[in-house]
Amino acid sequence: MKMSKSKKNTIDPDDIISNYGADCARWFMLSDSPPERDVIWTEAGVIGAARFIQRIWRLIHTAKERVSKTNVSQPPEFCKQALKLRRSSHRTLKLVEENIEELKFNVSVAHLHDFVNQIQSISNQRGKGLDWAIREAIEILIQIINPMMPHLAEECWAKLGYKTLLVEQPWPNFDKKLVIDDNITIAVQINGKRKDEIEIERTLNSQEIKNKVLQLRSISRALDGKTPKKIIVIPDRVVNIVVS
Repeated sequence: MKMSKSKKNTIDPDDIISNYGADCARWFMLSDSPPERDVIWTEAGVIGAARFIQRIWRLIHTAKERVSKTNVSQPPEFCKQALKLRRSSHRTLKLVEENIEELKFNVSVAHLHDFVNQIQSISNQRGKGLDWAIREAIEILIQIINPMMPHLAEECWAKLGYKTLLVEQPWPNFDKKLVIDDNITIAVQINGKRKDEIEIERTLNSQEIKNKVLQLRSISRALDGKTPKKIIVIPDRVVNIVVS
């Protein structure tokens, strides 16, 4: 059912608040539709919002003992999973910040659902720096749900051991280095003529890039058995294979 003043079928938010709480009412209304559209009211939607709130609370409760210490120094290195989570944390922070500024709350909510799934997917794993990365992810999660679910956020903030109110804390800053895409797409040329493109990890060195390019079926066919005279790698842009 679509709520609309013109259709005179609006639902009193007090009814949702009395049964599920103010945070749930706010989360449901923000997650359903952008501001310019009518809210599509469904009981299932409200129940879904309530369940998501419970998921966050259980996540914080479960992780509390593992990440109980505040103000722990950042470890010198991170395992692959920890680094992946850190990238996800800072990208989510950036995306939610941008969408809140543009009043796209429903888009922010979608990113937050994905983020909670990612935290939960590795919550039982172990590795270098993973405890620290989980703590960072949870703190970021609590801070960025605060504008939409302030009561839950304050409770979670206290559960992590903080004695100050979350509302008094500044908005977190994302690490620009961690929001850069892991993969890039670069062109592949033979004698200056574009033949293909390849998606590679940004961290690959020149030799690793050359090896991957030569494994492309299209490049193998184009070379037709010829041995490259040299392979020029222009970082983040193009690979040019020179044949005689």
